[in-house]
Amino acid sequence: MKNHLKRIAMPRTWYLPRKSNKFILRPHAGSHSMDMGHPIGVVLRDVLKVTSTLAEAQKLLNNNVVLIDGRRVKDRRHMYGLYDILKLGDNTYRMELDTKGRLVVNEVEPTSIKVVKVVGKNVIKGGKIQLRLFDGKTLISDVKVSVGDSVKYNIESRSIESVLPCSEGANMFLLRGKHAGDNGVLTKIEGRNVVYQKGTGENIETTLKHVYVTEGSQ
Repeated sequence: MKNHLKRIAMPRTWYLPRKSNKFILRPHAGSHSMDMGHPIGVVLRDVLKVTSTLAEAQKLLNNNVVLIDGRRVKDRRHMYGLYDILKLGDNTYRMELDTKGRLVVNEVEPTSIKVVKVVGKNVIKGGKIQLRLFDGKTLISDVKVSVGDSVKYNIESRSIESVLPCSEGANMFLLRGKHAGDNGVLTKIEGRNVVYQKGTGENIETTLKHVYVTEGSQ
């Protein structure tokens, strides 16, 4: 696989200049799909602008001061994805989608809790339940949770603290589709279709697979 990607071919979610240079660093395949994250080297240089070059970004990574979800990262092509918690020195960041469906990195209060969508669930040897999370993690848990729900995951203890059901009244945002980045409250769920209400009061219908729950129903 090539180490670089033509900027003109970047995913639409990448909120980066397309014509400043011909190429941009390609992330390693891994936990997130390419449209849901950036290589950490690009984040340090082009998004947070804490370095001027990729070489400087690599030196920073080698100093063991960059952690993603509590784990030290040294590879500048490591994928930093949606809702991952980035710790850089004394600062903490989370990657989110803006209202136009573009990836942005926002500074947040220090936290060990990450909200992650459950994308798969299966029974493994011994009758135990294995969960697959949106960020690529897998874990064995006896917590009652359904595919499509989100969980509050503790990145320090590597455990689920609570479940955020995908149900009417839940706060959510859209991962993909025409309205990607929209925030709202689920008002109706019928099979694979849902209706959510934006802050403006507008009701929009979409598909259930695009919904990412961020808070449980009140």
